[in-house]
Amino acid sequence: MLKAIIFDVGGVLIRTQSQTGRQKWADRLELEAWDFENFVFSGESGRLAQLGQKTYEAHWRWLGRHFGLTEPELAEMRRDFFAGDRLNEALLGYIQRLGEAGFRLGLLSNFADDARQLWQDTFPLIHYFNSVIISSEVGLMKPDPRVYRLALESLEVRPDEALFVDDFIENVRGAEAVGLQALHFTDPEEALQQLFKLTGVS
Repeated sequence: MLKAIIFDVGGVLIRTQSQTGRQKWADRLELEAWDFENFVFSGESGRLAQLGQKTYEAHWRWLGRHFGLTEPELAEMRRDFFAGDRLNEALLGYIQRLGEAGFRLGLLSNFADDARQLWQDTFPLIHYFNSVIISSEVGLMKPDPRVYRLALESLEVRPDEALFVDDFIENVRGAEAVGLQALHFTDPEEALQQLFKLTGVS
């Protein structure tokens, strides 16, 4: 019986609605847009930040040096990079209904050390959840099987009692390998319909 739902954050609860700012800097740096975005998040420095081995601020200072930017240019790139991000209000409303229906709710995110402040102040979502597992705090990143087990332990459920929702297929497969049910989040409306079918909560 399904007792818990565990959600990713980036790409699921916080979505980039406009790529304009990222495209601007990708063009300026003569990079493909996806390569630029992936480098910021998941290049060597980004991975270290997500593993808690360097601070988020140190990561952005490193990016500035790597791209040869002045401090004002780096500040502009940073603002532009996140300017298109928006909270998925429809999904949050549904998550609130899941909680009211008795489901245990968890967050499991690969994120740097700015996560909690960001999710409390800029994108207020953290208060909806019973458990919060952040890669930079535990030193483990999805799809490492150990991080899924931490999320399960924190919610006090077995793998077969939990559903995991993520926009990256490798993270979905990682969850399935541990025994969780998993939903690959690609389209917001379709995801809500699939969640309704799996949970019975409308």
